[in-house]
Parts: sequence; structure tokens; C-alpha cells
Amino acid sequence: MLRLNASFSKKVPIEGQDYSSQSYHASVEVEIPDGLSPEQLRDRIHDTFGLVRDSVENELGGQASALPAPAQPSQPQQQPAPAPAKPTDAPASSKQIHYLTTLALDRGMDLRALNGTCQRDFGVTSVEALSRRQASELIDRMNAREGGSRQATRRAA
Repeated sequence: MLRLNASFSKKVPIEGQDYSSQSYHASVEVEIPDGLSPEQLRDRIHDTFGLVRDSVENELGGQASALPAPAQPSQPQQQPAPAPAKPTDAPASSKQIHYLTTLALDRGMDLRALNGTCQRDFGVTSVEALSRRQASELIDRMNAREGGSRQATRRAA
């Protein structure tokens, strides 16, 4: 297995302040199989980088110039209310989220499509908003669609 690290950083000027900016960064590490052709490897790198870049852009909401200055109190963005989770439901683990994004990449999905699945199936805004139980269910579904093994699912949970 090869390890691929992809990261994306973006500096956004702070409106009304000269020589000031806010910096945003995301990175992900994924494992890819050995023996890929140079073209397949390029495609995997491109897809992985696109996932990270889209994640940063989605977090910024595509409105870089509308970001408030750090000294000003920020207004929470209006987002659809997540589906009610049981009080005992813990948030998805970082391993579950990482595994879900890896599964999505393996199946040709980008972050937008994965988040759309989370919203449609669980009523949450993104993969990061899933509960541990919901993430486990989605992992099982994605593995079942592609004939994935239960052993791989257990490693991620």
C-alpha cells in the first residue's frame, strides 16, 4: 500500500483591514493500492486533492470575501437542523470519518456527494456531523454496495 497525503491551504483577506488575512487548511492521508499505472495514480492524486480542496471551500461557504474580521463576533450560519440523535449517541470517530472519505474516493464520490448522502439518509449537514452509530451504518451500506468485507468495517469503527 502507498500512503498519499493531500493538503490545501487558503488565505482569505480580512475585509477592511490592510495586510491581514485568515488562513484555512485541511489535509487528509489515504492509502492507495500498489501497482497502479501512472495514469491511475495521477487520477487518485487528483481526486484526493479535489476532496481536500472542496472541503476547505465548502467550509468557507464559497464566500471568502464575506468572512468577518476576527475581532468581530461571528454570526452562526443557518443550516438545516440535524436529525435528532439519541443523547447517548457519540459523534463519529475520526477513524470512521477518515474511512468513509476513503470509501467515497474509492467509489468515485467527491465530498459534496458524500455530504449529500449524509444529508439525504441521516438529515445531517456533513460526514463530520454523523453520530458513531450513523457512521457505522453508512460504512456498512457502502461496503455492502461494493461487496466490501466486514473485517475492513471493523478496523475503521
